[in-house]
Order: sequence, then C-alpha cells, then structure tokens
Amino acid sequence: MSFFKKNNSFIIALISSIVFLLGYLVLGKSGLILSLEPGETVGDISKWCERVSPGLFREPVNALSNLGFMFLGLLMFWILSKDKLSDDNSNQFIGLTKISILYAGVSIFLGPGSLLMHGTHSYWGQWIDNVSMVMYIIIPWLLNIKHLARWSDKKFFVSYISIVISFSLLSWFFGTNMGINLDLFGLSIALWFISEILFRFWSPLLRWSSGFIGFLVAAIFGIMPSEIFNNVFEYWWIILFWLPAILSTHPPTNIRDYNPWFFLGTASYIIAFSIWLQGYPGTKFCNPDSIIQPHGIWHLLTAFATLCFFKFLRTERLLDK
Repeated sequence: MSFFKKNNSFIIALISSIVFLLGYLVLGKSGLILSLEPGETVGDISKWCERVSPGLFREPVNALSNLGFMFLGLLMFWILSKDKLSDDNSNQFIGLTKISILYAGVSIFLGPGSLLMHGTHSYWGQWIDNVSMVMYIIIPWLLNIKHLARWSDKKFFVSYISIVISFSLLSWFFGTNMGINLDLFGLSIALWFISEILFRFWSPLLRWSSGFIGFLVAAIFGIMPSEIFNNVFEYWWIILFWLPAILSTHPPTNIRDYNPWFFLGTASYIIAFSIWLQGYPGTKFCNPDSIIQPHGIWHLLTAFATLCFFKFLRTERLLDK
C-alpha cells in the first residue's frame, strides 16, 4: 500500500497511457477515428513520407515512434516519485511538485498528440498534435520568466493556461498560425533561448539587447535576417523577441548546470530537425515502405531531448549554494 501511495502520480500516468492506447485500438478497429488527408487515398505517400496504410495507423512507423514520448514521460514520473525533497525546496523539478508534474505530464501528452495525427490523418488529430507541442514548448520560457519576473506559481499557471486555451481555440478555427501568421511553436523556441541567456547572464544591458538573439535562433532554423527584413509585415512577430526583456525585471536567484544536459538536449533537437527536413516525399532519404522513417527518428530524438531538458532543469539550485 505504501508503494502505491508514494508512486500514485506514476501509477495514474501509467494507467492513463494504457487507457489511451487501448481506447485508440478499440476506436480504430471500429473505424470511428480513422480518416484520410484531403485528396489522399490508401497507398499514397503521406506528406511525412510514409505510405498510407489501411490498418489501425495510417502511418504505422511515424505513429508508433511516438511511444518514445510516453515512455520517457513515465520515466520522469518514476524519477520524481523517488526523489527526496531538499530542505530549501528551491528546485521545483525535485519531487512531485505542480510544475514537475506539468512538465512530465505534457511530455507524455506529446506522444498521444502526434500519434493521433499520424495514426488517424484527421483534422482534429493534427489540431491535438499542434496543441500538445505548444503545451510543451511554452513551459521552459515561462519558467524562466517566472524566475526573472518574480512570478508566483499562481501567476505562472494562469499565464500558461491562458496561452494554451487561446492557442487551442484560435488554431481550431483559423489553423496553426491562428489567423495572424504567428507560429507560436517556432516563436517559443526563440523565446526559450532568449530567456535562457537572460537567466544565465542577466544584466541591464543584456536585458534590452537580448531580443537580437531571436534572429540568431531564426537563422539556425532557416529564416535569415535578410528574409525577415524584406518581408517585415509577414514576420511582424519579431517584436515579440523583446518580450523576455520587458518581463525580466530582476536577475535570477538560482543557477543551473548547462553541461551536459542542456547542450545534449539542444544538440539532439537540432540533429532531429535536420533529419525532420528529410521526412518529405522526394527527399533523398524518403523511402515510404521502409521501417526506418526520418520523421519517426525525429520523434525519438525529440523525445530524448525532453528527457535531457528535464535532467537539466533538475540541476537548478540557489546561487549561494
């Protein structure tokens, strides 16, 4: 009995994952959730390279590779359930706290979100996939803002839930860019790195120049400054690169160790993104009938990145320690 009391969050997460998979199998077998992309038929090559299957998963490899997110998210819950809380309790990723549960829970949810998209080829499946990605990627930069703006847990969660609900509604009715040409997922990657630099090197001068870091992040992912400034109305969201500067009114009271987990997670994601670019029909490594799919590898590597960043956030401690 004591084992279940101590590990109830892990047990709940495990049961939820099993229920999802069983529910998918039952509904998929009955044909209630399976669909096809517009203009696509069984046997075609999907937009993510894998051949469209008539079975329970329209893209079997690209769908089932998302189990990596679920497995590693469950591992996070297991680690957290075994933690002993520190005396100062300064790290909210040690033990089962509201924030650590949110991170581990959303990391698991990335799996069902993407699996539903690749498995069902439905509009709602694609929507859930996008929502799950946004639910994950806004956590790190909001956590940094929480530290640098001296937010309470309540303010953090109110901000988080407000963003998630707004994105969910707008993306359902107007598509991923919410009808305002804003890629919130991509922007959040830039906001994470900007806020992380501020967390590590905060100063008044860096605070107001930190927005320029966003252009470097955009360039890494293929959007060069020349393209941005030649289409400034299309890329209007660059003004949001200065959002961390506006909110980061105080230097951090905590410090983190970046080596190895932050660098390993970043490298894993960048490598995954390079492989993701090969997961399209017509690219050199696209073989629609292979059990090795570039997009499936992207899933596994990004799942590993979520674990790396989890381990990185667990290194946080007070500056005077």
